[in-house]
Amino acid sequence: MPPVTPSVDRPGSPSGRAAATAPCVTPSSSHHDALLPAIGLRLLSVLLFAGMNASIKLAQQGGAALGEILFFRQFGAALLVTTVIAAGPGLASIRTRRLGAHVTRATVGVISMAFTFAALIALPLAEATTIAFTAPIFATVMGALVLGEPTGWKRWAAVTAGFAGVLIVVQPGGHAIPLVGGLYGLVAAFLTAIVFILLRQIGRTEKAQTTVWWFSVLSLLPLGIVFAFEVHALPARTWATLAMVGLFGGGAQLAMTSSLRRGAVSLVVPFDYTSLLWASLLGWWLFGTIPRETTWIGAPIIILSGLYIVWREHVRRREQATAAITPD
Repeated sequence: MPPVTPSVDRPGSPSGRAAATAPCVTPSSSHHDALLPAIGLRLLSVLLFAGMNASIKLAQQGGAALGEILFFRQFGAALLVTTVIAAGPGLASIRTRRLGAHVTRATVGVISMAFTFAALIALPLAEATTIAFTAPIFATVMGALVLGEPTGWKRWAAVTAGFAGVLIVVQPGGHAIPLVGGLYGLVAAFLTAIVFILLRQIGRTEKAQTTVWWFSVLSLLPLGIVFAFEVHALPARTWATLAMVGLFGGGAQLAMTSSLRRGAVSLVVPFDYTSLLWASLLGWWLFGTIPRETTWIGAPIIILSGLYIVWREHVRRREQATAAITPD
């Protein structure tokens, strides 16, 4: 799934898992040298997430159960994140006083990831990726209805247009894509939106690397139990594919987090939508699937809606920051 969010499971992702969680930072002229690395890292994360998504489908076709795939995804991420933190700021940097918040985030994140992977297995890559783009749209709705955030008619129009795009892609009652797979994708996007909100709360006191580490490690506890019950003999190629799921996923998560440290959310998040190109290419190359006409019609509507929501969130946060530093 596309990583339309910072430091979230993603499938995933994507994607969309960032405007709702990250602070609005406008790089100054002294930061211009970091813009290209930020964009490059974001594009790298998109490519790695696309590789992870394709590996998930290949692993399932090779006989792997969903629980096995989920475990390897988080095991690989935990290894990579722990190694990077140990080699950088040190493991002392992951200390937290908000263990309960991390447990809640991990619980919702694991369930979201399970639905995301189920959607990837049930749907062609391009269609699963397109439906994942609705996560920021769900986040806008929840922010308005649950958190009471100001949401003008323009953003509500974007939300309406986004869901209209979903109806075009899914076509309930038609035969565009398997309806169950579409429902899996929408549930995953809804849960990812909840993760957005949880990350926003956690991010007020925790660093991104701390949140990523706790999610990776805490999620291994329930997934390890599931893995113990579901593990069975698999071909060597399938075990190798499962390892790639973990490596691709962990690398994508690190690249995504690094991109947000170097560039503003409004700069890097739009590049998440290039994941549809990779999903289409990998779907054709590995699985012989080509996006349907309805996907090419609905996807631009969903993407434009998501981009508008990201931009409006950027403008709102910039106005809040300006008001905070402007003397009365």
